Amino acid sequence: MKRILVTGGAGFIGSHFVHGLAGADVTVLDKLTYAGNRANLEGAPHTFVHGDICDAALLAEVVPGHDLVVNFAAESHVDRSIDGAAEFVRTNVLGTQTLLQACLDAGVPKVVQVSTDEVYGSIDIGSWDESAPLQPRSPYAAAKAGGDLIARSYAITYGLDVSITRCGNNYGPRQYPEKLIPLFVTNLLRGRKVPLYGDGGNVRDWIHVEDHCAGIRLVAEVGKRGEVYHIAGTAELTNKELTGRLLDACGHSWAMVKPVQDRKGHDRRYSLDDRKLRALGYAPGIPFEQGLRDTVRWYADNRDWWAGA
Repeated sequence: MKRILVTGGAGFIGSHFVHGLAGADVTVLDKLTYAGNRANLEGAPHTFVHGDICDAALLAEVVPGHDLVVNFAAESHVDRSIDGAAEFVRTNVLGTQTLLQACLDAGVPKVVQVSTDEVYGSIDIGSWDESAPLQPRSPYAAAKAGGDLIARSYAITYGLDVSITRCGNNYGPRQYPEKLIPLFVTNLLRGRKVPLYGDGGNVRDWIHVEDHCAGIRLVAEVGKRGEVYHIAGTAELTNKELTGRLLDACGHSWAMVKPVQDRKGHDRRYSLDDRKLRALGYAPGIPFEQGLRDTVRWYADNRDWWAGA
């Protein structure tokens, strides 16, 4: 039986990944910050370890013996990084390096570093391929870019078999209500207005979390050492367009929208070219309309999960 270590596995994307690992011997390492929730793992067989990827002594105990390590552990909210960058650098850069060193020391056969399209900055037209330069514009994105570069250096310098995935904006059940879709849905379900940044013209590429996880699993199986793989979404929408769809889904009008001052350094548009991964057999399976409808229904049916957030 394959032994898999999932760091950050109690978070939104990590927990969905764990649920998809049927038949594996899974260990979840999670610090359980505000965005980590052990309830996300209910029903998924696993061994849980409460800890921090910056803790080298703990990693020296936990990492050995695993066939695959997938690193989801990260501070990931842009607004929080703008308010305070230090923890983002600590976890996303130093934590990644500490984990990679533990994997190298333990002889782990395969590692996947899970990253983001935000490392590229902003693109007006077209889409980034994997050779695009890294031009991050927020402390979060810069810290993720730093972790990616550390991962690449471990592949080149030490020969560690680590691949990097970069994905667009995820959505789906169990996402902490600070990101756009769950924030807007839970606000509307409470009868509260939703805050729309600036003119609402910022464009994001949306992917269902299950499709993202499918892409990561494929990279874990066939990804090459030191290579980057994009996992693109199924819907490129302005924030204003997405807001309209959420209003419709929740039965509200534009009277429930409150324009707010734009975020500092707000990237205008993200777009990934994922032909490299599609050539390996990847294809998203959840149409955006279906995924968004199911996500809204999940939040409506699971108020106890998010009511205290």
